[in-house]
Amino acid sequence: QVQLVESGGGLVQAGGSLRLSCAASGRSFSAYTMGWFRQAPGKEREFVAGIDWNFNTRYADSVKGRFTISRMKAENSVSLQMNNLKPEDTAVYYCAATPNSGYTFRSNDYWGQGTQVTVSY
Repeated sequence: QVQLVESGGGLVQAGGSLRLSCAASGRSFSAYTMGWFRQAPGKEREFVAGIDWNFNTRYADSVKGRFTISRMKAENSVSLQMNNLKPEDTAVYYCAATPNSGYTFRSNDYWGQGTQVTVSY
């Protein structure tokens, strides 16, 4: 059974840092593009960051310079280092994996269950 399991969420004050991790199992994702999405209450799920099989990265404008995505193929995992967090970063964060190119994630790709990140003032 293929699974993506996120960890590392929590409550942090504005300006603080958190590191999210996503452990994949059930198959190798070394050739997949991995990504992080988030969904705040009352809002649609949005792309945060992605990293392809060749370690190229892409970020949403709202997190550029603050968040860093990385992956360890040998461990079938991907991480998201989040620095200088803001209250507007509060959301449930999801890990995803897709075989598609161009950071195109679809609903029938692999998705985790999410981890809550709350940033207080």
